[in-house]
Parts: sequence; structure tokens; C-alpha cells
Amino acid sequence: MHISDTRLQQVLATRGIEVGILIFPDVEELDFTGPLEVFSVAARMARTHRHPPFRVSTIAADTAAVPARHGLTVIPRARFAEHPAPDLLVIPGGVMDQPLGDRRTLDWVRAAAESAALTASVCTGAFVLAELGLLDGLSATTHWEDIADLRRQYPQVNVLEDVPYVDEGAIVTSAGISAGIGMSLHLVGRVLGHDAALRTARQMQYDWTAAERAAA
Repeated sequence: MHISDTRLQQVLATRGIEVGILIFPDVEELDFTGPLEVFSVAARMARTHRHPPFRVSTIAADTAAVPARHGLTVIPRARFAEHPAPDLLVIPGGVMDQPLGDRRTLDWVRAAAESAALTASVCTGAFVLAELGLLDGLSATTHWEDIADLRRQYPQVNVLEDVPYVDEGAIVTSAGISAGIGMSLHLVGRVLGHDAALRTARQMQYDWTAAERAAA
């Protein structure tokens, strides 16, 4: 068991794990709604815990409406200044100009990742982690269209392609868009066990393929 899993189990013994999902202008919808659905369904289906094992929040710089990439407008549940430090931090992708160019967002992600037991990215969310140096010396992945850019911009990262996600213990990165669902199921399995992840996938009618399970 990785030390990050030990920390999450310690949290789980007393309360639900705070899952914080960053949202920002032009965020890719499925990048954040996929993990939100997985952790929410897993929490609802948990049968052996005194409290829901996950408490999921979308978090942004403020609580004004956030325009997502394909026209959906999202009201964040919390803003940076008021949300408890996430135990499990999720950085989605999308058009990354705003998060990569906004000092307040980068500072919050850095602080949140430092205190979180586990940090995960979906798609181009890996660029935020790489920009902060959190992927230095590690293997990581992103959307197939962005593999070359991630390699070129961050040569200190071992960028892998043709994999659904890469688990480096305290940091997990996933490939494009729907790959965040498989990664999130993998994280549910790390925290609650493989059977809980399978039940969650079945409830969502998500085909958690043999390749994804093998990557776990």
C-alpha cells in the first residue's frame, strides 16, 4: 500500500474523503463531471462505512458562474478561500490558457497538492501539474493530441502514450476526457477495494475494459 493510501484510510476512519475538483473557464465538461460521477456514485453505494466515503466538491477561484468548453455553465460549490483542503485533488483539462496563466489558480493548486494525500489529472490537466514541477522525474500521460507538446515543454517528465492512466502513487495522470472515468474507478479501487470499483462501474453502466483494469 502506498503512503498516500495509508493517509486516505486514516481520513476514512473518521470522516469522508474530501475530493476537490478544480474548474475554470473552458474546462472540458467530461473531464470534471466524469470523476464527479464516479466518486459520488461510489459514495452512495458504499455499504460498510459509517459515513459516505467521498465528499465531492467543484472548486474555483470564486463562486461566479464558470463557462465550460462546450457551452455548459457551472456554478462551483466552493471557492479557493473557503473550501477545506482536499484529501484527493483532481485537475481536469480543457483549454488551459486560464489556469496556466493565472497565478492565483497555480498557487492554489500547488498548496492543495502539497497537502492532499493524492493528486490526479485528467487530459491536459497534466500541464498544470507539470508547470508546477509536480511531475518532474515521474511518468505521466495526457490526451493523445497533446503528448508531443507535453514532452517538448516539460522534458523532465517521462511522457507515456497509449495508456489510459499512469499511477505514480501520490500522483496519477490520465489520458483524454473519458479516460478520467477509468482513472477515477481505479482510485476508488485503491481506497475502497476492487469490488467497490466494479460495483460503481456497473451502476454507471460503464465498460471498465480489461485493458483499463490491467493498467490498475
